[in-house]
Amino acid sequence: MPSGPTTAPTPEAEGRQTPIRVVTTVAMLEEIVRTVGGDRVEVQALMGPGVDPHLYRATARDTERLDQAELIVAVGLHLEGKLNDILARQTQRGKTVVMAGETIPESMRLKVEAGKDDPHIWHDPIRWQEVVDPIREALTKLDPEHADEFTSRAEDYIRALNELDGEAELALKDIPEERRVLITAHDAFRYFGDRYKIEVRGIQGINTASEASARDIMELADFIVARKIRAIFVESSVPPATIEALQKAVRAQGHQVAIGPSLYSDAMGTPGTPEGNYIGMFRHNIKAISEALK
Repeated sequence: MPSGPTTAPTPEAEGRQTPIRVVTTVAMLEEIVRTVGGDRVEVQALMGPGVDPHLYRATARDTERLDQAELIVAVGLHLEGKLNDILARQTQRGKTVVMAGETIPESMRLKVEAGKDDPHIWHDPIRWQEVVDPIREALTKLDPEHADEFTSRAEDYIRALNELDGEAELALKDIPEERRVLITAHDAFRYFGDRYKIEVRGIQGINTASEASARDIMELADFIVARKIRAIFVESSVPPATIEALQKAVRAQGHQVAIGPSLYSDAMGTPGTPEGNYIGMFRHNIKAISEALK
């Protein structure tokens, strides 16, 4: 029996056939995109382990990747200061650019240095989960057929961040009040300190582009001696010279201060290692801090 004419389904009718091409600035954002997007995304971060986002300049290859991306995700809030012009041009061309840190409610941001917002939001898992939904929304607009998958994976990731926060509370609660002071090379851990009630000091400000002066080091050395602080910390993405100079200045006053394990401040660890993902990186930091300060 003859049948009527049929029409082959168009790609539009079948839904999107190819993964969304995404570029992020830092690996912490790459992880969120990969986790929420699953096999519906092809994502890469411009900055790998040990890279300082405050100082990072785009290469020709980076510009090519950004041009080819359908979605770009950055922290914003001046973290990637030397990429601002490039990201602005991508926005002007009609590219979807999510400045994830700027989607966080103003009331949740910490103010530093002449009223600027501190961009290091990932050091508080509760605040950091606020960037998950804007990323999910951006992916959904580009691939609405898989909206339910994106939503389910985003909810799972937020639950994992809540559990991580509980782990941190438990690990850090036994640090004595007088030792709850975290001193690092630059002031990246304010959100961590605010969340877990730890006083935070950095030799440099929130931006590593600023230089630490001899006076900065001496004032912090005086503080360490007065408070009898036992440990200070280097960072994986910042050269150790300033922390080593601080230790020397403290010892010159007759006080011994140890340099604790390297903390992951502005970048995660090497992919494939426990610290190569956000939760593993955060666990490393809370273990290093709690053991050195107790």
